Amino acid sequence: MINMLHPFFPYIFLYGLYGSILKQMKTITNKLFTILILSFLIGLPSCMETKPDKNKTEYVLVIHGGAGNIKKKNMKPEKEALYIKKLTEVLEKGAKILKNGGSALDAVEATIRIMENSPLFNSGKGAVFNADGKNELDASIMDGNTLNAGAVANVTIIKNPISAARKVMTDSKHVLLIKEGAEEFAKQQGLEIVEPEYFFDQNRWNSLQKIKKREEAEKPSPDEKHGTCGAVALDKYGNLAAGTSTGGMTNKKFGRVGDSPIIGAGTYANNKTCAVSATGHGEFFIRNVVAYDISALMEYKKMTLNNAANYVIYEKLNANGGIIAVDKDGNIAMPFNTSGMYRGFINSNGEMEVKLYGNSIN
Repeated sequence: MINMLHPFFPYIFLYGLYGSILKQMKTITNKLFTILILSFLIGLPSCMETKPDKNKTEYVLVIHGGAGNIKKKNMKPEKEALYIKKLTEVLEKGAKILKNGGSALDAVEATIRIMENSPLFNSGKGAVFNADGKNELDASIMDGNTLNAGAVANVTIIKNPISAARKVMTDSKHVLLIKEGAEEFAKQQGLEIVEPEYFFDQNRWNSLQKIKKREEAEKPSPDEKHGTCGAVALDKYGNLAAGTSTGGMTNKKFGRVGDSPIIGAGTYANNKTCAVSATGHGEFFIRNVVAYDISALMEYKKMTLNNAANYVIYEKLNANGGIIAVDKDGNIAMPFNTSGMYRGFINSNGEMEVKLYGNSIN
């Protein structure tokens, strides 16, 4: 009972004081004046309450489907239309989750699952082949509220690696599980398991054969697309989340793992600063701890999201790639230093945009 009355103690005190003073007043005029003064004091707190900002962004979702040698002149109109349609679908479904009160983590996982199920992106169904002609998948996810994170690497039979990464975060004591161990864990968690053949895509297979022929001829490979997909989100509760999923690099060897499942390199989220998902030449993103570096510049040097992201991608990285990010206030950044990056954003203010090519600033 006392706890229920606790918020009203200041008002009870004022009314008690009010009654005491009235008893001491000898004239009607003084009593009326005192009533007016005390009524003003009692009503003052409610008058000073901050009104909600109608223009404040309640939620934001930003996605990417990889950066690299993506040029309009090389893109067939029907293929371009497919990318625009799929990216739009991803944004709309993710925004629906956030609009209905879903968490940033829910939106990130759901949107990446859609991209994993599409052969358009180098993740899940559209994953590239390694040197042995196999699909090895990596993914990670991070909660900006708790700084919890989960990741899987080099898995071959988990249909949606991003969901396995989230299970590692929520249902294990670990952050990163790899290969057969990650796959056994996924089975125990009831995730959908598929035959390796599920991931076969003829276009990705053809790309592997072309690269192998170049290797035999000792010719350098041209700049390829880095088809990693990812998402970052800010929800109505002020929480941030980030996730990334990939098939890695075509013709990768020796169990190679890139930045996508490495927390701080390809994925990072912190409610104090921002959420980041990266795409590009993973070795360089690992060495530069790109995702965390952007957050650290914001936290320790008080840089804006845009300035921090631009500095890391355009001045520090020295490798091909890009990032998407959203900060705790709903500001977004999508810098990349390649000719294109599949990307888009949507927010609670009704703004939505999908882009495939440069300019990354606009």
